[in-house]
Amino acid sequence: MEKRILLVDDEPSILDVCKRYLDREGYLVWTALNGEEAIRLWKNNDFTLIILDLMMPIMDGWKVCEAIRESDDIPIIFLTAKGEEYDRLVGLTIGANDYITKPFNPRELVLRVNSICRLLEYRNYSHVTDQDHSSMITTDPFTINAVNREVFLNQKRIDLTMKEFDLLYLLASHPKQVFSRSQLLYQVWQTEFDGDTTTVTVHIRRLREKVEENPSAPKFIQTVWGIGYKFMPCEIQ
Repeated sequence: MEKRILLVDDEPSILDVCKRYLDREGYLVWTALNGEEAIRLWKNNDFTLIILDLMMPIMDGWKVCEAIRESDDIPIIFLTAKGEEYDRLVGLTIGANDYITKPFNPRELVLRVNSICRLLEYRNYSHVTDQDHSSMITTDPFTINAVNREVFLNQKRIDLTMKEFDLLYLLASHPKQVFSRSQLLYQVWQTEFDGDTTTVTVHIRRLREKVEENPSAPKFIQTVWGIGYKFMPCEIQ
């Protein structure tokens, strides 16, 4: 299957070098010089992964990522000259899958892209295999259909992003089982952020906002302090 990469940076020299390295690996690469062009290309193409510079004119990478994350969980690698811990954490929090600080070796970028693409293939294979065994979870008050990726809460359909659905499906598939944040990061994202699990915490919070009557006192997706989270359906509370 063709792997299509969107490469976004306002420096033509970086675009040229990175594109040549990715071309050699067999990727099909589209390039954009600013955020608005990136959004236009993303809307009109089916990309496997996005490599996104943060500091750009017209529309910066933060805003591009936030716009994409409203409806798409496509992997995003941030490129930035900012190496401070705060910027890295903010990037991961708003939805980045990886983070490379400039200047960088293009070979490192290729290795990061290869790693994410391999994990995507593994996750997609695992997802299909899991569907063969159990495509429907019915646990009061939820009905979760893995084939159609639909969730009903009290018989009312709720809209979840891809990662929110994957988190809920994993937790609901193992009621009362405690998952650490690192386990959820690996199971759902199939990757690790050097031990940084901020993105898990953020996605759990957003998921609770959609499925909990009172997200600050959750009934279904409960925190196990010092460890992680577990799913508690009504019938066993």
